[in-house]
Amino acid sequence: MKAIVISNSADVKTKPSPGLWHPIETIDIEKPVPKSNEVLVKISAVALNHRDVFSRQSLYPGVLPGVPLFADGMGTVTDAGSDSLRKQWVGKRVIVAPSRGWVSDRRAPDTSHFAILGGTKMLPVGTGCEYVACTNEEFVECPAHLSDSEAAALPLAGLTAWRATFTKGELPLNGPAKNVLITGIGGGVAVFAAIFAVHAGHSVYVTSSSKEKIDGAIERLGVKGGFNYKDKDWPDQVKKALGGALMDVVVDGAGADIATKAIKFCRPGAIISCYGMTAGPQIAYTMRSVLSHMDVRGSTMGSFAEFKDMVKFVDSHKVKPLVSHQFSLDDVEKAFLVMRDSQQFGKIVVTMTQSSSRL
Repeated sequence: MKAIVISNSADVKTKPSPGLWHPIETIDIEKPVPKSNEVLVKISAVALNHRDVFSRQSLYPGVLPGVPLFADGMGTVTDAGSDSLRKQWVGKRVIVAPSRGWVSDRRAPDTSHFAILGGTKMLPVGTGCEYVACTNEEFVECPAHLSDSEAAALPLAGLTAWRATFTKGELPLNGPAKNVLITGIGGGVAVFAAIFAVHAGHSVYVTSSSKEKIDGAIERLGVKGGFNYKDKDWPDQVKKALGGALMDVVVDGAGADIATKAIKFCRPGAIISCYGMTAGPQIAYTMRSVLSHMDVRGSTMGSFAEFKDMVKFVDSHKVKPLVSHQFSLDDVEKAFLVMRDSQQFGKIVVTMTQSSSRL
């Protein structure tokens, strides 16, 4: 079967660098045969995440040439390893879970074998190929209202946003409404966090360095307002916009000085749920944060139980993932360049179709 991989000619031991760019190629690899507890999924669409770009720059650990790329994928079950699974699942559209080794523990992965799909030696499986074999705890049925591209956009970013927003951020799914700030709108996780929080009935605000992305979040996602984090007084702008109220939760993908900035507009005991470090690999936490009882929490990915809860929420609320760009398999390099250059507002999807488009 065909698979999209980092080329075997790539020297992945080269010093990591944003300027490094390992070549990718489409190769033939062995088609998986489902075991007795597995189904075989014919992949229809995949989606990119920043980790895929980082892998091509040797900025992600354990990169392994020849292993299918991508953690996000959806498709149709075509076979199974047992008659009972075959009868239950063949012909159904499913979404592949983006990781393995984390079943249900709310604190952290259950085992030391936790790994994310796509392009690494830790788990030499990815969705960037024609077929993927999955056990019962590695896929869920696709909500009927989602297109193939929308479904492919959901797994990793949706799960990361779900855990950061509801599990670690402790936003209630059913009231009362809270004030939420989501930093760095435009990226997949931030967009999903905004979509989920709005659908759960909360008052959502965003930050970005792009007026276009802030306006897009207001118009397309239903957030109440946005702030340009390049403005030195943006924390004061947040406080003014709240009109005497304060932020309850910050869902953050930047790190760095978010805790010191948030002091100005967060209530005592506020939660900062941090899933990334685009602004810096450390978070400054001062005595002022201690005295305000500010709770800074780390959040990455999520369990299969959270994945099922997230997809159930998407189904019941008829949530539509935001697909920014869609490309054919032949144009996968163009998809990578859009992600590398942060041109997207939402997710970037690669399908098995012939034509590419901007949605």
